[in-house]
Amino acid sequence: MDSKHLGDALPRLVARIVKSYQSDARTQHIDREYLPSRRAIIEICDLLLELTYPGYIGRRGLTQHNISFHVGERLPRLWELLAAEIMQCLCHDCEARRPCDPAALPTCRDKATSLASAFVEKIPEVRCALALDVQAAYDGDPAATGTAEVILAYPAMLAITIYRYAHELYQMNVPLMPRIMTEHAHFLTGIDIHPGARVGPSFFIDHGTGVVIGETTDIGENVKIYQGVTLGALSFAKDERGRLIRGYKRHPTVGNNVTIYANAIVLGGETRLGDGSVIGGSVFLTHSVEPGHQVSITPPVLRVRPPESQHVDVQPAPPTE
Repeated sequence: MDSKHLGDALPRLVARIVKSYQSDARTQHIDREYLPSRRAIIEICDLLLELTYPGYIGRRGLTQHNISFHVGERLPRLWELLAAEIMQCLCHDCEARRPCDPAALPTCRDKATSLASAFVEKIPEVRCALALDVQAAYDGDPAATGTAEVILAYPAMLAITIYRYAHELYQMNVPLMPRIMTEHAHFLTGIDIHPGARVGPSFFIDHGTGVVIGETTDIGENVKIYQGVTLGALSFAKDERGRLIRGYKRHPTVGNNVTIYANAIVLGGETRLGDGSVIGGSVFLTHSVEPGHQVSITPPVLRVRPPESQHVDVQPAPPTE
């Protein structure tokens, strides 16, 4: 279709597209006011990374003389964005369930500012947890040359950092925003950690691509997992109308000092991996494992065939006289 034909057809196409909006409310946000900004939430993630790893991420050349100025400059911007986006999330959640009462807006704004203030108070505590994660990555990977490499180069540290901050917002019952944060990290790293998961200190994900950690997963201390690991749900319970039942324990519990190797799949809310257990690569597990036990699968049988060109027909030797 050239520009002339598009011009002729434009009113009809516009009408069809608008009609499709009106016929299905699930994929449009029209005649509604409140919606969080993904761009602003990504900026929040970037500011959190900068405040968490000063000198490594963001402004360079920080010293003991200018660090307070740097934090004093970044922190108000973070708080401002948090208060605005938390309010949008709270109001959107309210608006999705019923028409929003304008009289309730000041209360919503006050709640958002209170939550933003409580969240920034958590930054030193979260940094302490992340320092243990950085050390766990260095201690657990012989290829790591130092903690600087872990912070600057390891996708797992980016995913874990954003997860730990998103988890704080999840704990505060802030809707939407925590999931947008962790899905941003998922997009960047290929590591999918739901903000509702509970993850203990000194957590390390080696390589990381394809890791999935579900919402109700509980992970203890000093746990190490490899790429492709899934901590998922065995099945989804439904009500009498066939709708998914939410809010119950669907994902595994992982004890302390557990190692889970590449591509292992561990499913089910009743599944518990005991302290010190080791789950081998490519294991599919739906039942609990006692502390200290190792789980592995029988190695497959390998068959190696040379190329067809190397096949030699051996002829019997002629009889000798």
